[in-house]
Amino acid sequence: MNHHLSLTQQARFFLHQHIMPGDIVVDATAGNGHDSLLLAELVGEQGRVISFDNQPAAIESARDRLYQAGLDSVVSFLCVGHERMTDNVPAELHGKIKAMVFNLGYLPGGDKAHTTQQASTLDALQQAFGLLMPGGVLSIIAYTGHPGGRDEAKAVRQWATTLTRAD
Repeated sequence: MNHHLSLTQQARFFLHQHIMPGDIVVDATAGNGHDSLLLAELVGEQGRVISFDNQPAAIESARDRLYQAGLDSVVSFLCVGHERMTDNVPAELHGKIKAMVFNLGYLPGGDKAHTTQQASTLDALQQAFGLLMPGGVLSIIAYTGHPGGRDEAKAVRQWATTLTRAD
């Protein structure tokens, strides 16, 4: 991997390598819809993106971005926190999600006091394993420039060290 790429560029490169047309994927933090748009482009009309955010302004912004790109029919937007993914991803899709994307922090251009929270993020990450298919991938970027951001990133890093790789 070229280490001159930003973390976001590296994550996008990673997702391009793993997501194919027709896949079912989750954007755990819709934000302004940049990841939802990328995911929709990758899965195409035959695929599906389920996009979560607990802020109505984020859902509205993301939905507008997908509508303008003509890909809104590919994405289901849910205005609920990612810690409620298991209850909100249809049961028939559990174990069939190819990829899941988390961008932790706050909504760019939104209320910087409203951030992802360590406890709900760790809960959502744990739920990811009941939703991802064998060989499914997880992309996590944690922005640390807000109160609690460094602690959340540290907790996610600690959580990741408990995972075992299945080759």
